[in-house]
Order: sequence, then structure tokens, then C-alpha cells
Amino acid sequence: MCGRFILISDLSVITEIFGILEVTCDYRPSSNVLPRHTIAANGFYESMKEGKKKIPFYFRLKSGKPFGFAGLYETWTSPEGQSIHTCTIITTEPNDVIQSIHNRMPVIVPREKETSWIDPAVQDHTSISAVLRPYPSSEMEAFPLSSPKDLPIGYMAV
Repeated sequence: MCGRFILISDLSVITEIFGILEVTCDYRPSSNVLPRHTIAANGFYESMKEGKKKIPFYFRLKSGKPFGFAGLYETWTSPEGQSIHTCTIITTEPNDVIQSIHNRMPVIVPREKETSWIDPAVQDHTSISAVLRPYPSSEMEAFPLSSPKDLPIGYMAV
């Protein structure tokens, strides 16, 4: 199955979304009806601007274990009947580990909240909002990279 990191509402209006801001999730009609999912990862990177230069940083859990980003997905069908599977990763304000590098971070779903996050029956604001928070700084670490070529093989940037 081929998928894309965009959400499509209409072929005439294609909006690339690499992160729906957590603060807008309550107000965007599409986010109230799109199914929730997690996107598996073992880390992500963001770049810090230093003058004209960008320094990439790799972020991961201190445990080294994989985790899931909070996401939304949909399948859009064109007028010709072609199905396109799309998804997006939700972002939130940064935790203390990330804030000096970037002003946003992807929402990392705590392991104990994964089941309720992907359960379509869970619709209450309190349960959903409990996930859309910065991941605890005490459980994350960051490493500066000398260049993007230092990223692990098969690594996906967020």
C-alpha cells in the first residue's frame, strides 16, 4: 500500500501537512472525524539554525525503545476512483530537551495511552487531550549530528 504524508480533502485543494498543531486539533472539523493512529519510530531529528548554518539533532527515548507518533489518517478517493492513503503527524509545543532546538515537536503517544488513542470509540476531550502533550523531557535525549549523512540508515525525518 502506498501512502503519503498529506491529507487530501479535494483534488483541487491539496494541502501538505507535516504536522497538525495540537492547539488547532479541537477547532479543525477534519481532525474530529479522521481516524487516529500511531506511526512507529525510534527517533526523529530537527535542525537548529546557527547563523546561516543548520545543525541537525537526533532525538530519541533514553530507553532506546521504539515509540509511536500521534497521527491522523484518511483514504481519499478521486473522482476517477483512485484511492490515496494519507496521514499526518500531530505536533505540540516542545519539551525542555527540544525547545532550544525547535519550537515544535511531534506528539509521542505514551505506551500506556496507545490503546485509547487508536480506539475510535474514545471521543472524550479529556482522554484525547491527555495524549496531545509534550513527551516528558526526563525520558528523552538529544545528540547533535555533524551532518544529515550521520542519520541512521532507513531513518525518516519528521
